[in-house]
Amino acid sequence: MYEPLLHFPTGLFAEFERLQRALNPIWGAQPSSIRAVSRAYPPINVARGGDAVLIDIFVPGADPAKLDVQVDRGLLTISGERETALPEDNGKTSTYATERYTGRFTRAISLSDDVDPEAITARYTDGVLRIAVRRRGNGQPRRIEIQ
Repeated sequence: MYEPLLHFPTGLFAEFERLQRALNPIWGAQPSSIRAVSRAYPPINVARGGDAVLIDIFVPGADPAKLDVQVDRGLLTISGERETALPEDNGKTSTYATERYTGRFTRAISLSDDVDPEAITARYTDGVLRIAVRRRGNGQPRRIEIQ
């Protein structure tokens, strides 16, 4: 009689987690992790390739002239602004939903010690700011000959 209740396509524990996430706002529970508190803007991807660290920052609709990329003591900082696309409030317009982030933003990424802060390139294409930071050497340990 209760057999169908024991077979969930994603697993029983996944269903309990889904149910807990759905009920948390009702009970006023706090989020379980810092990532659940807010969505950071802009979203980023960081990848480490053979000779470079590649960072993609997704800022569609941002003016590249208003983006600022700086590096200081191993900390890469990206800041800028995305202006609102909403009509001006003239008393005749009502906004019912605003899901697109607008305003000033700053993201900071800690770089590893094997990168060269003098070899950084940045290119903005199709709403994605791609930053490439060249790595020094091959990053492999080197054996020192004792004399």
